[in-house]
Amino acid sequence: MPPRPLQYALVAYVRNSLGKFVESMRQELHPDHTHSPAHITILPPRRLSGSEEDALRMLRAELADTEAFQVKVGEVETFHPTTPTVFLRVERDAHRIRDLHERLNIGPLRCAEPWPFMPHLTIVKMPEAEQTQPTLEESRRRWKEFQGGRIATISDVTFVREGAEGHWVDLATIPLKTPGKAGNTLS
Repeated sequence: MPPRPLQYALVAYVRNSLGKFVESMRQELHPDHTHSPAHITILPPRRLSGSEEDALRMLRAELADTEAFQVKVGEVETFHPTTPTVFLRVERDAHRIRDLHERLNIGPLRCAEPWPFMPHLTIVKMPEAEQTQPTLEESRRRWKEFQGGRIATISDVTFVREGAEGHWVDLATIPLKTPGKAGNTLS
């Protein structure tokens, strides 16, 4: 039997105190699932209809004039019963993430999404559905105690490929332009 085709995705890593908080909470809630850095998914996992090089060329061309921006996350929610995922909803400027999703879901990255796309920052995906409610309650309690900022800056996006045992491999990070500065990108 031939191997299953690999999945690819596009994410924006959240590397500030908000991201560190989510990673810490994930470590406590589901220690076996701590290999994924905090991120906002722009293109959920999908198979390519072309090569990695085709996908990267398209991403670079489509993102060449895209300015960096910020989003604000809101309340803790869940996708249960569809999936046992607990997440922070992107509250302010979610349309910017949705616009990127629509603009980049083309060519070699085109995919008919199985569910409506909703911008979010995943806290944890539990292995069993019955674990979702207690995890949701604990996440909400911890989120209320969080004193850090609730803003994520989207200054670059990373094209990733599925690896072994649920790990994802970074293939390329594409910087976005600094707002108001033609030709410049955020460092």
